[in-house]
Amino acid sequence: MKIVNLDYISGNPMLPEVQEAMIEAIRKNYGNPSSSHRLGDQATEALELSREKVARLINCVSPEEIVFTSCGTESINHAIRGVAFAMADKGKHIVTSNIEHNAALKSLKRLLKMNWRVASVSVDEYGMVNPDDVAKAITDKTILVTVMHSNNEVGTIQPIKEIACITREKKIPFHCDAVASVGVVPVDVQDMDVDLLSFSANQFNGPPGVGGLYIRKGTNISPLLDGGGQENNRRAGTENLIGIIGMGVAAEIAHREMKFRIEHAKKLKERLIKGLRENVSDIIINGHPELSLPNLVSVSVKYIEGESIVLMLDEDNIAVSTRSACASGALRASHVLLSIGREYADAQGTLVISFGRDTTEAEIDRFLEVLKKAVGFLRNMSPLYQKVNSKGVTGK
Repeated sequence: MKIVNLDYISGNPMLPEVQEAMIEAIRKNYGNPSSSHRLGDQATEALELSREKVARLINCVSPEEIVFTSCGTESINHAIRGVAFAMADKGKHIVTSNIEHNAALKSLKRLLKMNWRVASVSVDEYGMVNPDDVAKAITDKTILVTVMHSNNEVGTIQPIKEIACITREKKIPFHCDAVASVGVVPVDVQDMDVDLLSFSANQFNGPPGVGGLYIRKGTNISPLLDGGGQENNRRAGTENLIGIIGMGVAAEIAHREMKFRIEHAKKLKERLIKGLRENVSDIIINGHPELSLPNLVSVSVKYIEGESIVLMLDEDNIAVSTRSACASGALRASHVLLSIGREYADAQGTLVISFGRDTTEAEIDRFLEVLKKAVGFLRNMSPLYQKVNSKGVTGK
């Protein structure tokens, strides 16, 4: 039986057009873009064409402001540590939020060990950052604000433009982790007015192992990798040309199909949430009800473990996750869910269902059917559920 993939947030399947472009590129045996002969020139031409396609996806008017990386994690690390090192003489204070991706959190933790200070603002019950809290957290030593565009666990989209107004007025660089957003919803770096923006190809049906970092001209940032002068002296190392070509094709298609993809995802999301509420009792839908990604639903199923549900769904060829793939395997509850006020047990019972352009209504319906059976089976074995249910206090 075909696997129903409802774990797109961990990485979208590559489009056939992307695969074909990459295979064709392999067969062309491109040279090194840094070489000064004809093979190098051909490689450079392919590289810059892809850069233009990627720039167009986020409305970056100067393609040279795009730096290709190995993934979203590298892009985030480069943005945070690169600015921190470059601006260390002006201050060692960074402002962030409580619900950032591990790539940001661990990069900041490393800086803490090097005597930087970090102020982390809280979020509301939907996972929304209050721009006023960001403004209050800024000091005269603040050299960077980093807040994600959308959360990869609950889907809430942040008020980036409002935060950017604050940082622009105070002349503080603003980095936005938009890995979960680029190619999924419109992202316009001109309109958002951010200084740095991280993204990854595998979130819009491109290949894994390729990412990007938008760096606004004039932003003070040091390279994360030392070596050659690739990527306009901002990222040393020979570019992954084959992957970048695939990313360019994926970006071009995502830009062209954006309206269709959003409409399709919204219909699936509405169907999914309605089905969850009709088929499973005692659940909590996480994230903002309106200002959120159209392709992601986070649901906390009370009284049972999310990992157990994932395993049972997997037995029926349905793939979902309990959190970000980058945080999978951790036994502790999600810091994102705890930050929005979920009880520890409810956080442990949370599923993240994500989908894309090729997901069908039939696949959503099959998931709901199998989920209902799995939840019933697991709750029948749950002493906590039996105890609570016997008192008649359950509800949706």
